[in-house]
Amino acid sequence: MFAINAFDDTIAAISTPLGEGGIGIVRLSGRDAIRIAGRIFRSPKNRKLTGTESHRIIYGFIIDPSTNATIDEVLVSIMHAPNTYTREDIVEINCHGGLLPLRKALELVLNNGARLAEPGEFTRRAFLSGRIDLSQAEAVIDIIKAKTEASRKIAIEQLSGSLSEKITSLRDSITKLCAHIEAYIDFPEDDIEPASKDLISDGVRSVRHELSLLSESFEEGRFFREGIKVAIVGKPNVGKSSLLNALLKRDRAIVTEMPGTTRDVLEEYLNIKGLPVRVMDTAGIRETHEMAEREGVLRSLRAIEDADIVIGVIDGSSHLSDEDLNVLSRLRDYKIIIALNKSDLSPAEDIIKKLEAYSANIVMLSAKTGLGLDILKERIVDVAIKHPSSSTLSVSHETAAGILVTNVRHKTAIDNAIKALDRTSDVLVSRRPLEIVAIELRDALDRLGEIVGAVTTEDILNTVFSEFCIGK
Repeated sequence: MFAINAFDDTIAAISTPLGEGGIGIVRLSGRDAIRIAGRIFRSPKNRKLTGTESHRIIYGFIIDPSTNATIDEVLVSIMHAPNTYTREDIVEINCHGGLLPLRKALELVLNNGARLAEPGEFTRRAFLSGRIDLSQAEAVIDIIKAKTEASRKIAIEQLSGSLSEKITSLRDSITKLCAHIEAYIDFPEDDIEPASKDLISDGVRSVRHELSLLSESFEEGRFFREGIKVAIVGKPNVGKSSLLNALLKRDRAIVTEMPGTTRDVLEEYLNIKGLPVRVMDTAGIRETHEMAEREGVLRSLRAIEDADIVIGVIDGSSHLSDEDLNVLSRLRDYKIIIALNKSDLSPAEDIIKKLEAYSANIVMLSAKTGLGLDILKERIVDVAIKHPSSSTLSVSHETAAGILVTNVRHKTAIDNAIKALDRTSDVLVSRRPLEIVAIELRDALDRLGEIVGAVTTEDILNTVFSEFCIGK
């Protein structure tokens, strides 16, 4: 890790969304942050930023030193290292929340010695200075992008270090196994005792079991982090757009009596029991020679391939048509819920029995009256999550390991560690040299180290922080 104030330059960026608002913030971090801000700040009481106590706010004005013109009336926050987000000196200039004041203040800061921050560079400095580990840094972006309360709680848990503590504990267990093995390697004249070998094997199995629980939690955790992708599909004029509008409780999609009204994929987010659900309304699937509609059908088929769950909408007031069967046949390899729409009308008697050949998940509903919508939402959660709670999903809905893994990078590292432990067990059973056991254990140790940043590369850091916005 880098020492406090190890960076030679001072970075700056606008840290609030651009646009009109009550307030906007230009943030600086680095050993010259206070001095640079002081060059463009004037206090009516002639107070100086240099020498100001930490975590104090000073009222004044941003001044263009070259013209002595007043740019904005501001409040400036001073925070001294190491008790800051980056463990460096930080200055936050609180301007009026307009585009011009913020850009002008940033321009003056850059002209007076700061450098424009790269995406995620403030958080990257927090990681490099040792204030947070890599998994906690990734939790920051998860908090920013959280779309439901449950998603936010899971991200907060990770930011507080729950995953880090678990991974660190498992790495400690592997380290003890390594020490045990290497003690025998240092004294090759001594064969490893059967009891010690059993102890090492048991330790490997125990760590592997914990890692397996973490790995298995990923599919569920991913849904909380990224959302469930649900595609609404069917032949034209069965009520797909009406279903989207009913789920959203507003008119998002155009609904007409004319088949083929929807030509593109419409996307909206729903919150179902704490799960962010990205609902995609698609064009009706049928054979057509009309160019625009044909492109809409192709996009519908791509949406099906990209979806976690597919809702196949069928007109429950009429008999199944060849177009219905064509759509359903395309969905056999996907997680499918059949929505029997218009169930408030007289349904065809034999339709449900025929639909059971395509899916056991059949929901009778009416997009017009709202009948069955709550059941459909429940079924989406049931299909996505293995063991949903009866009321509201929350962070208390965890794996036996106590953590939900939400990040594909973490999942990959955990799976690679499991493979290394499996190879370790194979080597112990085959009685090959203990040096190979040590190598495999160290590999497992390094793979887990990638999660918290104990083992990292520039490529890993660039991948992680490329998701951040500038200013965070």
